[in-house]
Amino acid sequence: MADKIKKIVDSKIFQYFIIGVILAAGVIVGLETYPGLMNTHGDLLHLLDHIVLYIFVLEILLKIASKGSKPWEYFYDGWNVFDFIIVAVCFMPIGGAYIAVLRLARILRVFRLVSAMPKLQILVGALLKSIPSMSYVGILLFLLFYIYAVIGTFMFGQNDPIHFGSLQTSMMTLFKTITLEGWIDFMNIQYFGSDIYGYESFPDAARTPSAHPIAAPVYFVSFILLGTMIMLNLFIGVIINGMEETNKEEEIKELAKIREQLKNISVEEEINLIAEDLNKINESLKLLKNRVNTANKP
Repeated sequence: MADKIKKIVDSKIFQYFIIGVILAAGVIVGLETYPGLMNTHGDLLHLLDHIVLYIFVLEILLKIASKGSKPWEYFYDGWNVFDFIIVAVCFMPIGGAYIAVLRLARILRVFRLVSAMPKLQILVGALLKSIPSMSYVGILLFLLFYIYAVIGTFMFGQNDPIHFGSLQTSMMTLFKTITLEGWIDFMNIQYFGSDIYGYESFPDAARTPSAHPIAAPVYFVSFILLGTMIMLNLFIGVIINGMEETNKEEEIKELAKIREQLKNISVEEEINLIAEDLNKINESLKLLKNRVNTANKP
């Protein structure tokens, strides 16, 4: 019985059905954000929401049943634990001040797309694997921010107190700069001086205008080159490296599954599988030979 349930759970039709239900859950939660729609079709949306929730419960029960005499193995998979927690929270008798927790759980059901799609699992796994390395890159980036914020506060604080008046203000300005949003204006204020550029809307701001035609371009261009072009690319490199490691781990898991399957196959069945593979190779060679012959004909 467990084998039959496992075939159902592992089938493409079942997986596509669950993906469709997850998407429907996301649409339902989105529709509930419209008060007018809730006033007219609130009962229907709540009914659909309950149907979706019980489909998720059925999915969990089927997956547990597919483990046969070892139902606890369902919780060996972290993604199964994630699914179980989200569904369990939706059944908790919470309300009033804690209704936001229930709403959050219902929104998080959309994240079940990750557990339902293996490729997304690999991507999320790569991100999680990259966190330790990303933290070191983050520390390096913070040091870069801190050093440039201190320099900017000393150099431009008197001229531009709105953007460089304090250390925290300078760091926020640098964060905007690293996103390449409005950095030209920040630089021009320092380049021309706040009495000529940038302070038209703040004529009464207490400041000591001064132009920095050399220091301003060097400061902003060097920060953008170091911060945007180098540091952020380091983040991308770390994530790509994590994806490669995750892909290798998935390949090892697939090989382990194949070995387990081969252990349960008799010698005769193994010979038949090898014969099928050889026939496929022979067919491919024949097709390749025909292409070569066709290409060599005048």
